Amino acid sequence: MKKSTFLFALLLASAGLFAQTKKTTSATILFDASTPADPVAKAESKTVIAALDVKTGNVAFEAAVKNFSFENKKVEEHFNAERWLNSEKYPKFSFKGKIDDLKKVNFNKDGTYAVSVTGDLTIKETTKAITAPATITITAGRISATSDFLVNLPDFSVMADGKKVSKEAKVTVTANLN
Repeated sequence: MKKSTFLFALLLASAGLFAQTKKTTSATILFDASTPADPVAKAESKTVIAALDVKTGNVAFEAAVKNFSFENKKVEEHFNAERWLNSEKYPKFSFKGKIDDLKKVNFNKDGTYAVSVTGDLTIKETTKAITAPATITITAGRISATSDFLVNLPDFSVMADGKKVSKEAKVTVTANLN
C-alpha cells in the first residue's frame, strides 16, 4: 500500500513539472540568405520542434534540414548538399538556451514581452554561442514566441559566396506553444 501511494505521489509531482514546459512540433523557421542578385535563397520549415520551460526560462528548438522547402527546387538541392548543410551527414540543427531576463515575463498575464535569449546554436558540426532578441506574447493563457537573428554561414562551414547566397542568413523562429 505504501509503495502504491508513493508511486501515485511521484506521478502527481512529475505531472506538475511537465506542465511547466510548453511545447510544439509545428514551430516555423524562415531562412533567408537571398541577395539582390539572386532572391531565391529563401526557405521555410513548419515542422520545427520547440520547447519553453516557463519556470526556468530554458528554451530549445530543433529543425530537420530536409524539411526546409524552397520555391526553387534546385536551390533546395544545394541547401541539402555537402557544401551547404549536408543533410545526409547532419540531418538537423538546433538551439538550446535560456531567456536572459525571465523576470520581465508574467506568464499569467496577457501581454507582449521583449526579452533576450542566449544559448548555443548548432549547425553541422559547429556550435556557437549566440544572443538574440525575442518577443513572447501571452494571450488568454497561450504562449507564442518569435525571434529574429543573423547567422554568419561561413562560421558554420556553410559555403556562401556573398553574390548568389548571402554570407549572413536571416533566421526567424516562431512558435505557438501549448
